[in-house]
Amino acid sequence: MQRTVDHTSEQLAVRGIQVNLFRGGSGRPLLFLHGAGGAGVWLPFHGLLAQRFDVLAPDHPGFGLSGELEHIESLDDLVYHYLALLEQLGIDEVDVVGTSLGGWLAAELAVHSPRLVRRLVLLNAVGLDIWEAPVKDLFGMSPEETVAALFADPATAASLFPAEPDLDFIMGLYREKISFARLAWNPYCCNPKLESRLYRVTAKTLVVWGDEDFLVPVVHGERYAERIADARLVTMPGVAHAPFLEDAEATAKLIVDFLEA
Repeated sequence: MQRTVDHTSEQLAVRGIQVNLFRGGSGRPLLFLHGAGGAGVWLPFHGLLAQRFDVLAPDHPGFGLSGELEHIESLDDLVYHYLALLEQLGIDEVDVVGTSLGGWLAAELAVHSPRLVRRLVLLNAVGLDIWEAPVKDLFGMSPEETVAALFADPATAASLFPAEPDLDFIMGLYREKISFARLAWNPYCCNPKLESRLYRVTAKTLVVWGDEDFLVPVVHGERYAERIADARLVTMPGVAHAPFLEDAEATAKLIVDFLEA
């Protein structure tokens, strides 16, 4: 797969919120929902998917190049935000790929509107309330602990951040951390009702997990695969919480093969 695909970046007004939308490729629409980090950039991973699909990679409100959260106070509100965005774009059926926080959002979207989501891919998704294996507290970690939890290879993390971050970069990270807290602080990174509602998901589902994820235990992936009908779990060796960053080509191939099967 080649990585270079032309893409656009445009600002859309969605219910009074300015939304930055990266878009590239052609074919069936594929909505990529980012996690608490990774907004504001068209990634090599997006380019790989765009070889086969019309990839839509918006920044959530409060993240990246999008405007502030405004009236969005919870993940439920974010679901309705994306329903409005897809309606505005004239999309009535879409494949959805979500990672971490975006995976939780993708699952909630498929629960809310089963007919909208054709196929669903969850990458190391949070969202489930599993008391015996909770998601680690990102807010209580040092930067070094955060990198160790998110990446199996520290070099991947180093490639994502400037050697000498300027004030704008630091303030951007602070803004996104506040937005993340607003969406997922209490209860932390989960909806206690989500697991009991996963029966509503009708999309064929692929759950992908890095086997070195020390942030979200793999039991969360196993539970998603158990509770969603016609779902399967694939674990990827040698990667942690962000397989699409640590091994973009292998992750993209898994997703493309699944969506085109």
